[in-house]
Amino acid sequence: MGLYGEEYGTSWTALDRDEATERAYALGVAESLGQYDREEFEAIHDEVDTAYDKSMVELAFREGKNEGQEFEPPEEDGEAAVWAELVEGETVVVDEGDVPTGGRDSITEAVDRFEGIEKPNPDEIDATDKPDFLDR
Repeated sequence: MGLYGEEYGTSWTALDRDEATERAYALGVAESLGQYDREEFEAIHDEVDTAYDKSMVELAFREGKNEGQEFEPPEEDGEAAVWAELVEGETVVVDEGDVPTGGRDSITEAVDRFEGIEKPNPDEIDATDKPDFLDR
């Protein structure tokens, strides 16, 4: 049955986007450990409706696979340590209104401080004036 089957089971009848994403991530970790279940991934992928949700499921799967391959457990623990750390580890829930401000999930400092992506203030007429270099 494998780690994924023991943790999640495969007898679900309906999944929302968050559940599908979580399961896809776990399947990615399982594949990195040599336990891939193609039918389960396809069923999860087919369960979500929109193209955006499908891409989230695919991204979660790839992220789980990549993190599983990159994780270096202590030699004596092996696969169990990878699964325990990445899948069974602490679940962090972020409110949709909260923007991560630190750590690996945040906006990088270079982009965060870049003024070019900020919208101009409509009250400032400088934003709509002819550029100085066009004056003779």
